[in-house]
Amino acid sequence: MLTCVIRYRIDPARPALFTRYARGWAEAIPRCGADLVGYFAPHEGSSTLAFGIYHIESLAAYEAYRAKLAMDPAGRENYAFAQAERFLLSEERTFVKRADREPGR
Repeated sequence: MLTCVIRYRIDPARPALFTRYARGWAEAIPRCGADLVGYFAPHEGSSTLAFGIYHIESLAAYEAYRAKLAMDPAGRENYAFAQAERFLLSEERTFVKRADREPGR
């Protein structure tokens, strides 16, 4: 199992747009094959740093998930919303795996 951590830098003057974007993924991500942990918006400290986190079985499963997400109506709508509103200043994906316990536990 891998965990994808998406680090966003968002427009600090438009945090409500990130919240709308995050809520737009709530059904599409699980429907397309990933286990959504959640989206996290700035609260204290940085006003520009936000995260999206989900679990995925493997990198091969990630590729299939991305293809499904690109075809999903809610996914396409959310992508278009982000492009039109331009509140995401940058986006960086990192895949990590659990290190604090043995595999399969």
